[in-house]
Amino acid sequence: MNKTRQLDLTNGPILTTLARLAVPIMASSFLGTAYNITDMAWIGMLGSRAVAGVGVGGMYVWLSQGLVSLARMGGQVHVAQCCGREDEKAARNYAGAALQLTILFGILFAAVCLLFTDPLIYFFQLNDTVTFVHAKIYMKITCGLIIFSYLNLTLTGLYTAQGDSKTPFLANLAGLLTNMVLDPLLILGIGPFPKLEVAGAAIATVTAQFLVMAVMLAGIFRSQKGTNILKEVNIFSKVSGSYYRSICKIGGPTALQGTIYCMISMVLTRMVSAFGAGAVATQRVGGQIESISWNTADGFAAALNAFVGQNYGAGKHDRIRKGYSISLKIIIIWGALVTAVFVLFPNPIAGLFFHEADVVDIAVEYLIIIGLGEAFLCVELMTVGALSGLGRTKICSIISILLTSSRIPLALLLTHAGLGLSGIWWALTLSSVIKGIVFYFTFRHVSQRLD
Repeated sequence: MNKTRQLDLTNGPILTTLARLAVPIMASSFLGTAYNITDMAWIGMLGSRAVAGVGVGGMYVWLSQGLVSLARMGGQVHVAQCCGREDEKAARNYAGAALQLTILFGILFAAVCLLFTDPLIYFFQLNDTVTFVHAKIYMKITCGLIIFSYLNLTLTGLYTAQGDSKTPFLANLAGLLTNMVLDPLLILGIGPFPKLEVAGAAIATVTAQFLVMAVMLAGIFRSQKGTNILKEVNIFSKVSGSYYRSICKIGGPTALQGTIYCMISMVLTRMVSAFGAGAVATQRVGGQIESISWNTADGFAAALNAFVGQNYGAGKHDRIRKGYSISLKIIIIWGALVTAVFVLFPNPIAGLFFHEADVVDIAVEYLIIIGLGEAFLCVELMTVGALSGLGRTKICSIISILLTSSRIPLALLLTHAGLGLSGIWWALTLSSVIKGIVFYFTFRHVSQRLD
């Protein structure tokens, strides 16, 4: 089985091993951040109503990620643990089952979104017709072709579980470059291209996602037999029901957590919409700017997930604890740097995306308040990755759902206490601080009981 693993995470210096796996993943996360920010920068030239429409339509893209995380997380954790146990056959079966579930979920989610587009958007009670139309167009295209995004997420997880984070990085780099080229051409109608505005942004995004998928699939076909588990996976072959059940057992709590998290955010977005399109646009763009923090932390979490999974399968518990400790120091430093940037330079950042003075003021306040909780957010995401690698996805979901749900009553309380829109931003920050602290002590408790 050693020949099938592209990076052995159970031996060698911990920092070097983690860095070799994490750096490409974090670079991919930076690309994802640049990918989203590029979209927002160009769409911002169309005005705050276009940004708000894309934000609302994009909420359902985000909601879809919760569903696919069942297959992605369940597949990644089991494949990583099988690699640690050197059980190649089981690893192939888990990978095949994860891909089959991914395709099924992608088709079902797209069908629901296309059939019920209007009522789904009506949920946000938008009071602007133009914003509603933009949301509808963006949602139909991105959610209707969500299968590409789904396969990208699961394939990335399965590559990472084997210790290969370079192929997903190269795939995402190709996607980013494609998106950067297509965005201005299709949104603004440069040269012979028609001015498609929001539809152009959606088409650019989906095209880039398709290319990312194509590059990762090409990596599988070009790999030699025995060097990549995915090379010998047939997605049309029948897999024992026990593999699906095991994937659902691990991935189910993660999917539930992600879905409920998004639903909570949708409720908060509905509350934000009462303050106008500028407030909704700020929340959408602010979330993309904040992805500099959470995308990177999530990327590091994916690396730590594979590291913990392989070492747990190999029974090397002390190595798991040391890996987490090293990762914690790195991610806290990163979170603190992001906090400094958001708090010290909110005006220049907001000015990149908004051109209306009142919206810029809202965005500046958002960045300062949200920025205060970035280090805690990074700790939360990284720790979820570590606990999931141990198969403890249920406890992650319980903590996350309970504390994230507190955002709604807290936002209502602070808003009606006189803070207005900023009360919603403070609810997000305070809950992130609490979650980071709780997850840290939870991992300490769980890891001490491994022996």
